[in-house]
Amino acid sequence: QVQLVESGGGLVQAGGSLRLSCAASGSIFTINVMGWYRQAPGKQRELVAVITGSNRTNYADSVKGRFTISRGNAKNTVYLQMNSLKPEDTAVYYCNALHGMDYWGKGTLVTVSS
Repeated sequence: QVQLVESGGGLVQAGGSLRLSCAASGSIFTINVMGWYRQAPGKQRELVAVITGSNRTNYADSVKGRFTISRGNAKNTVYLQMNSLKPEDTAVYYCNALHGMDYWGKGTLVTVSS
């Protein structure tokens, strides 16, 4: 069983930056694919960014050039650096791990004010 805990959300003005962190526990193995998804009010959950064990990354078009996903030095940690934030980035951000099945964190709220 894998548990994911996110942190780093909050309120920021448009143009600002935030860094989200996600730490996975419960697995002695390196989780190959980890990522971030988000869900805005009234919308479906959508992919933001994913990273593989070989550090290959993929981003949603809406965040390319502004967000960067990376793995931490500690095993099974992942970060999302978010720059040039826009009001439309406001959402609950969820950490995801693909490790035989999908695991999800409880989410962290990011609010970008205009």
